[in-house]
Amino acid sequence: MAELAFFSGTMDCGKSTLALQMHHNHDARGRDGVLFTRNDRAGAARLSSRLGLSVDAHEVGDTTDFWAEVVARRTHGRAVDYLICDEAQFYTAAQVDQLAAVVDELDVDVFAFGITTDFRTRLFPGSARLVELADRIEVLQVRALCWCGARATHNARTVDGVMVVEGEQVVVGDVEADADTVGYEVLCRRHHRHRLTSVSARAASPSPQTLGVLPDDVPAARA
Repeated sequence: MAELAFFSGTMDCGKSTLALQMHHNHDARGRDGVLFTRNDRAGAARLSSRLGLSVDAHEVGDTTDFWAEVVARRTHGRAVDYLICDEAQFYTAAQVDQLAAVVDELDVDVFAFGITTDFRTRLFPGSARLVELADRIEVLQVRALCWCGARATHNARTVDGVMVVEGEQVVVGDVEADADTVGYEVLCRRHHRHRLTSVSARAASPSPQTLGVLPDDVPAARA
């Protein structure tokens, strides 16, 4: 039976790399798949990994109808055995419902990849609906790391190098953005709560002995 699987994790944990690998594995066995993505860092209609891999994909917009996409291809003779859906956090809840219908009624496997929560630690609509509907949810085992070395569990947005917790939910940026642009950084929960990014941590604690120590942790750190 076909399934709707959601592969989740923070930035830098290899979601897009896994999406490309999964597509390769299924394609190599003669299965017919279609790749979708939205707001990829490489630009429109591209599915890219930070390892440097990049392929053509179909750009998802607000009006994309996955049911219609599959039916149209099958009408023209394609099998369409599976869909790779990257950056699924940006899909609408209605589009996730369409993906579920594609699985149940058309027997198409759907492999969705995305971030669960935004820079405010709020669920993305697409991810929330995937959590509600997916047959299988997997948290990627490749752990992204906070600058302190702990497991990164939260995505932080920075503007001009400063962490922000207000603004539009979707603003395209990257972890390698310049200091004077919108950027993103993965943090552990503790440092996300304290809004302590790698840049602000170095500024507050230039000494390697105190780097990562929050001001309230040790009296010497307050001096």
